[in-house]
Amino acid sequence: MARTFDATKAELVAQAHRTMRTHIPDTTWTIRQKVALTCRILFDAGHDSGLAGQITARAEEPGTYYTQRLGLGFDEVTESNLLLVDEDLTVLEGDGMANPANRFHSWVYRARPDVNCIVHTHPLHVSALSMLEKPLVVSHMDLCPLYDDCAFLETWPGIPVGNEEGEIITAALGDKRALLLAHHGQLVACGTVEEATTLAVLFERAGRLQLLAMAAGTIREIPDLLAREAHDWTSTPKRGQANFAYYARRALRTHTDCLDPQPPAAGPHGTEGGA
Repeated sequence: MARTFDATKAELVAQAHRTMRTHIPDTTWTIRQKVALTCRILFDAGHDSGLAGQITARAEEPGTYYTQRLGLGFDEVTESNLLLVDEDLTVLEGDGMANPANRFHSWVYRARPDVNCIVHTHPLHVSALSMLEKPLVVSHMDLCPLYDDCAFLETWPGIPVGNEEGEIITAALGDKRALLLAHHGQLVACGTVEEATTLAVLFERAGRLQLLAMAAGTIREIPDLLAREAHDWTSTPKRGQANFAYYARRALRTHTDCLDPQPPAAGPHGTEGGA
């Protein structure tokens, strides 16, 4: 017999969150592995723009983070060819150099101790929207994780290689998780790699939907209270983990070189397969 038909919406939401915490497992990939997977996930999601864009995640030591090597596309990044750099972009581990545009990541990390992963890309539809100097408009349920959580930098400050651009971008981002940069692209800054990847994928979809809706007519606003409810419902760690795990499984079916081969498990006598 059903026992939840008299429950309130708030009670059902709370119950669903409890169930997700029980049934959606934590991801077991390392930070380095998750960054490599993010590069492949975003390549498949249309975020490829040659060598443009950077993905970073805080490393274990304060003031350091992982990022891709300049000269590699997102589809070439692997767990083992990532770089470990400091705030000055000095390479601490790995071969090659980091993208000089990573400098603004250092500024964001300093200003936002809650941020552990930054995704900056130039995907097609977000880039097209950025050319119109229009902020992102969230008017669909699926896009609500970005509702009132996406800032807009309407003036292009030029290439983000100097400290000035770091200050400008960090100030424009404020306390939001996302930023649309006019004449440039998108920025996502989140507490986990899983959350940042999920939001970055959604950001490009939001840009595409906005362009389609603008071409068809006038975008109508959605009720603020309901949009905030949807934002909070979809912006939980377990949602991010579930989304990331799905995207990673899909990426690994084609990008088999992304992660380093894992050594075989030792058998009961400390030998491979127990032999």
